[in-house]
Amino acid sequence: MDRISVDHRVMGGVPCIQGTRIPVSMIVGRIAEGVSESEVLEDYPQLTTDDIHAALRYAAAAVDQRELPLQPTA
Repeated sequence: MDRISVDHRVMGGVPCIQGTRIPVSMIVGRIAEGVSESEVLEDYPQLTTDDIHAALRYAAAAVDQRELPLQPTA
């Protein structure tokens, strides 16, 4: 995942797109809200489609590898 950077000096170590201060969580959140890839690219012209896909892959891998603090339902 060479497009994702985790550096404690950039955004306090929040995973970001390499060379930017754009957090992976912002991209994933926008897509989850129903914003299209083209709208994200319009809002953040320094991103590429590959950056968006890398953010989604990173988020999927993070969820797959960690125990999430979810509250049980019923």
